[in-house]
Amino acid sequence: MSIQTAKRLETIEEYYFSKKLREVRALATSGKPILNMAIGSPDLDPPKEVVEAIQTTVLQDGAHKYQSYQGVPELRKAFANFYNTNYGVALNPENEILPLMGSKEGIMHISLAYLNEGDQVLVPNPGYPTYTSVTNLVGAEPLFYDLKEDNKWEPDLELLSKKDLSGVKIMWINYPHMPTGASGSVETLKKLIAFAKKHHILLVNDNPYSFILNDNPTSILSVEGAKDVALELNSLSKTFNMAGWRVGVVTGSQDKIEAILKVKSNMDSGMFLGIQKGAIAALKLSNDWYHEINAIYKERRKLIWELASLLGCSFDKTATGMFVWAKLPEGIDAVEFIDHILYENSVFITPGDIFGSNGKGYIRFSLCVNKENIKEAIERLEKKQTQFANNNIVHQKS
Repeated sequence: MSIQTAKRLETIEEYYFSKKLREVRALATSGKPILNMAIGSPDLDPPKEVVEAIQTTVLQDGAHKYQSYQGVPELRKAFANFYNTNYGVALNPENEILPLMGSKEGIMHISLAYLNEGDQVLVPNPGYPTYTSVTNLVGAEPLFYDLKEDNKWEPDLELLSKKDLSGVKIMWINYPHMPTGASGSVETLKKLIAFAKKHHILLVNDNPYSFILNDNPTSILSVEGAKDVALELNSLSKTFNMAGWRVGVVTGSQDKIEAILKVKSNMDSGMFLGIQKGAIAALKLSNDWYHEINAIYKERRKLIWELASLLGCSFDKTATGMFVWAKLPEGIDAVEFIDHILYENSVFITPGDIFGSNGKGYIRFSLCVNKENIKEAIERLEKKQTQFANNNIVHQKS
């Protein structure tokens, strides 16, 4: 006898990387020397202050008890100081900040707090696939809005305003943008705030990449009037190499944070104190930390550009974040291309298709790969190209 699964599962598929990584692991187990250049999971260590904080807290009295659903006051104060110092945004730590177990959790909490079945959600194309899957899971309807290279991967709000938006409740945005690395601008954020106010839409900016290879970290909450219609998600995963720690935050006006807390307080029982203490240590770090990690990423990015050029790709050298978004030569299918590279050269790259139809013809490289492995990937592909060229010469002579 089989038990029927919920109908909501019919609206989604297993996350691409969850499924594809099983395939990649199977190749590695069979002896293939796989170089994974697809995942944005930092390979660098967190700051030593962060590790020391959790080590110390493990031995502290009461550390292993349930913690506050809102996070300890010290953590909320640290987030408030971080936003004030780095973004020029004043937040009340008592009621405008809610720590999360990763910002991905926040996407679900916000959706559960604001969406009814049948509501519509504006989702970027290309964009983070979780916006779509969570929208479907809660019974809402994703409406995809185009981001295109010729418009700097920014939405055409004039065109979007001509559509029927009466059923739209939430709009997801993400600047600096993943996967393209488009930085956005304060002017764009201002237009988005005005758009959201005009159409009575909750605007949510997902902002985990603002300190990676980006000279101007910006929060949407720095725009005048943003708190009326906007929330912002942020994360320690990328900035402080703490992806596995699962620490994020949602910031915004008191009424919106209270609505999300109603959901969150029914979903978990608080974050381990040691992780909170580690997060506090991270948020107190000086600018030296950002300079150090960005120096490493700059070196890696330069090598990734070399690799992308070797594959005949074009790319934007002004893009930000921890990925390189590259356009393949015309007519090449990205999914077939990356599978060929994976099986022939044991190099795993992300096809742009998984981020939406506007990602077709693009591939994405992660900078979470050390220089030696990037150089190895270049050597493998150079060798393959040389072999291909030699075979062609032999074929032509015969």
